[in-house]
Amino acid sequence: MAEDLMTGKDAKVTDSSPQTPVVAFENVSISFDLKKVLDDISFSVAQGETRIILGPAGGGKSVLMKLTNGLLRPDSGTIRVFGQEVSSMPEQELFKLRGKIGMVFQESALFDSLSVEDNVAYRLHEEHVPEKEAHERVIEALKFVELEQAVTKFPSELSGGMRRRVSIARAIISRPDLILYDSPTGGLDPITSTTIIELVMKQRDVNHTTSLMITHRLQDAFTLAMNRFNPETGKMQPIPDGGVDEGTKFLVLNEGKIVFDGTTHELVHSEDPWLREYLS
Repeated sequence: MAEDLMTGKDAKVTDSSPQTPVVAFENVSISFDLKKVLDDISFSVAQGETRIILGPAGGGKSVLMKLTNGLLRPDSGTIRVFGQEVSSMPEQELFKLRGKIGMVFQESALFDSLSVEDNVAYRLHEEHVPEKEAHERVIEALKFVELEQAVTKFPSELSGGMRRRVSIARAIISRPDLILYDSPTGGLDPITSTTIIELVMKQRDVNHTTSLMITHRLQDAFTLAMNRFNPETGKMQPIPDGGVDEGTKFLVLNEGKIVFDGTTHELVHSEDPWLREYLS
């Protein structure tokens, strides 16, 4: 079982073919208190792709993430996840769909009254997975984030970085087909942030999981785009000759609109004045 979790064997199969985007937004808009937060946005994320979402605060990034997970519904437009339309899906079907999605919330969102083991196993307990199997899967998930020694601790006993790593373990415990990272390095110091990005990279390169990641730190974004995880050393390393990971792309939002959708190379060579100033 340990090997299964680490290699992605026995992973759940999505309802879409390899050609079908895992996530697709088509002309999506949503407003709050008459203020348009997302304005007619369209983009797609292919299977195995990592999409980094950038943009100033208040640009609609977290709202986009909640729409993807069906926690919010758009005022107009269509959202498909695994080829299924979530924008009008009944709550019971949404609950099943979320079983394929791992979520890493801002500030970790752990349950203070539960141990690390029970936090990580929360979804397994909901699915009535036998206790022995659940425990084994928790240990392997915690080993993946290099935190198995904290299995009996409570969130109050952990540092901010450790809590974020527990949150990632909880997100990957069900072997999801899609992971949503909502500012996983928010509020962390640069060294701890790099550790978290390395774990996101490890999930990308070892298990090839499709993911969306919001970040406010450009350094984190480009670290993810320009490095790969080396399973032999257990560390990330730069892609040779200044290369980039072709499966890692960018989406930049500003004032509810998409101002960039493309590759790392296209982003850094953009002549758009706003983008150049934002990236400087």
